[in-house]
Amino acid sequence: MQQSVRVAAVQAEPVWLDLAEGVDKVIALMGEAAAGGAQLITFGETFIPGYPWWIWLDSPAAGMPFVPPYMANSMTRDGAEMARIRQAAARHRIHVVLGFSERAGGSLYMAQAFISDTGGLVSVRRKLKPTHVERSVFGEGDGSDLQVHDTPLGRLGGLNCWEHLQPLTKFAMYSQGEEIHVASWPSFSIYRGAAQALGPEVNTAASLMYAVEGQTFVVAPCSLIGESALERFCDTDVKRQLLQPGGGFARIYGPEGSQLAEPLPETEEGILYADLHPDLIAIAKSAADPVGHYSRPDVLRLLVNRNPAPGVVEAPPEEQPATADFSPAMTSA
Repeated sequence: MQQSVRVAAVQAEPVWLDLAEGVDKVIALMGEAAAGGAQLITFGETFIPGYPWWIWLDSPAAGMPFVPPYMANSMTRDGAEMARIRQAAARHRIHVVLGFSERAGGSLYMAQAFISDTGGLVSVRRKLKPTHVERSVFGEGDGSDLQVHDTPLGRLGGLNCWEHLQPLTKFAMYSQGEEIHVASWPSFSIYRGAAQALGPEVNTAASLMYAVEGQTFVVAPCSLIGESALERFCDTDVKRQLLQPGGGFARIYGPEGSQLAEPLPETEEGILYADLHPDLIAIAKSAADPVGHYSRPDVLRLLVNRNPAPGVVEAPPEEQPATADFSPAMTSA
């Protein structure tokens, strides 16, 4: 980072299982953030077409009616909807990190798209390991999804949700010199009071510790649950007890642990803004740099395989053996 960067973290309810309306909402929020002076806007995990909350509320068989519409309303990285978002990024001159359910063939992945302020698709990464029941919906990423990008804003990376509880994943990200990190979260609404690890205290702490461990700014957008989600996913009183309204806990942290934006109430939609000053990174790293002067590579080292792992690898064509030419020789008279 060479200069201060103004960032925006979205705290909003997705448009559930509606790709077109979801894209409209994303573009509207991009315009609002750009009007607020933001150079980067960030969205929660699978903001398009919303997180599949039914997987936490009932059996896989009971959730099957959601499968076709969720697949149909998931977005491809090269389709018309992504093109609309990229065009809006260029129009508003704003960088975007967007959480979305990526449809690729017959599979879905928990993806984050990195879009430049000229509308370029810098990259799409996938969550390395969907968490618990997420694995009934989504496939896995690979080592190529551990990405940090050189951008005009600084070195920018991102992870989804409980990837921030994976120590080795975090260390691999820190080692790439990340300066701005996007921690995308769905909402902290499920099993409130019964499963502390899924609640806001633990998960906002995970974003905070990422900032302090990595000496990086952390922009943590977070979706929320509104009445439309309850109507969509909760057809019994028991399900309404399991999935609570609110759960929006967007945060922005400095590399030394400071909170850089005043949080919104958890039920309120809005955008958090903060100005990131690069001097804070130097101050934080002077005290502790776990991938630099505060490391002990003679004792502990991490082996990372960053290569893509495609399901099909084509073998090179075999060379055909040379054949002798037995045609009659040409003679001259």
